[in-house]
Amino acid sequence: MSGTKVFEDLESEVRNYCRHWPAVFSRAKGSHIYDEHGRDYLDFFAGAGVLNYGHNEPHLKAALLRYLQDDSIVHSLDMYTTAKRQFLEVFQQNILSPRGLDYKVQFSGPAGTIAVEAALKLARKFTRRRTVVSFTTGFHGMTLGALALTGYAANGPGTQSGDAVVLPYDQDHGGTTHGLLPLEHLLQDASLDIPAAVIVETVQGEGGMRTACASWLQDLARLCKNHEMLLIVDDIQMGCGRTGPFFSFEQSGIYPDIVCLSKSLSGYGLPLALTLLRPELDIWEPGEHSGTFRGPNPAFVTAVAALDFWQDETFEKETLGKSQLLEHGVRSVALEYEDAVAEARGRGMAWGIVFREPELARQTCTNAFERGLLVETNGFRRDVVKLMPPLTSTDEDIVMGLDILRHAIPARHRKGAMPKTLVAKRTGTQT
Repeated sequence: MSGTKVFEDLESEVRNYCRHWPAVFSRAKGSHIYDEHGRDYLDFFAGAGVLNYGHNEPHLKAALLRYLQDDSIVHSLDMYTTAKRQFLEVFQQNILSPRGLDYKVQFSGPAGTIAVEAALKLARKFTRRRTVVSFTTGFHGMTLGALALTGYAANGPGTQSGDAVVLPYDQDHGGTTHGLLPLEHLLQDASLDIPAAVIVETVQGEGGMRTACASWLQDLARLCKNHEMLLIVDDIQMGCGRTGPFFSFEQSGIYPDIVCLSKSLSGYGLPLALTLLRPELDIWEPGEHSGTFRGPNPAFVTAVAALDFWQDETFEKETLGKSQLLEHGVRSVALEYEDAVAEARGRGMAWGIVFREPELARQTCTNAFERGLLVETNGFRRDVVKLMPPLTSTDEDIVMGLDILRHAIPARHRKGAMPKTLVAKRTGTQT
């Protein structure tokens, strides 16, 4: 059966991305994805941050094929395997040790939301307190505990919780220390229990690409330490190099108590999630937080291959250069269409163009798809066009994608475009 009828007949109405990109995709390579008719699309979506190294990266693919060809272990629960041992050794050698980070590694499950659930459960167990603080327009996953921390109404009923308090994010106060006053007032209220933890994204991947400045994060870390609250950084979408360094919090110099990782950790689109925790927090009893898919050995194999990129500083430096190219291009587009665009914001290889009207953001994404570029909207109002090309994108692909995006915004909004009345006079049409 060809076409989309089988999806429309059998798949749940909950399906989402396929509605925005009505094509049946069949293969992909690097920054490009192809539909079943062979049409080429530039991918500035990258699986919402799952494909930081692009589609079918050759080094990762070769490692995976060798592993499968040798009849190696695929599923192992949390038993010891050679693949897991190699992952732990390389993760320690290439990531943790060079950064002076001392974390135990918990294989919490296949998805980022499960890593968040493990972090919340552990924070409450360790502190013997219940409340967790999160921030406006933040997003931490689709399970109920994670959804309770979401900073805006979304994703169905049953997501509210008295154990969650949502406070203003950094940009709600223009990046000033005033953004922490609500948390300070909460901590000074003697009628309330001290929260168990605070969870934060340094860049809000689903919340409109809003970024927290280093000083705000540093002040937040100090507040957490002074009041014995655990600081949890959700690095699920912005980790693994998306903002430049491997961890997005490195630029601020903070040292979180718990870090949640997933998405691009396997490097190949295979499910893998970690909850990193300071050693003194590891008070779990054996089997206390369990799950079937905690031993995804093929994901360990591709993750090890992906961590080879981080053996020296070359990859990070190259990513920085591409980040500057992307930022310059995004800001250029924002200036060119300043009557339609409120601002450009982001960090590293994660940027958003904030439109004044949500409908214009949606139209731009539709036009981009028709021109051969995959980008999505995000933010509370869905008014942000989100750009997350693979870190391995060539300069040429980045420039090409930005050019497609520039022409996807309706031309009437371009700076210097003639008003409709003038266009009508020149063309002899009526308005």
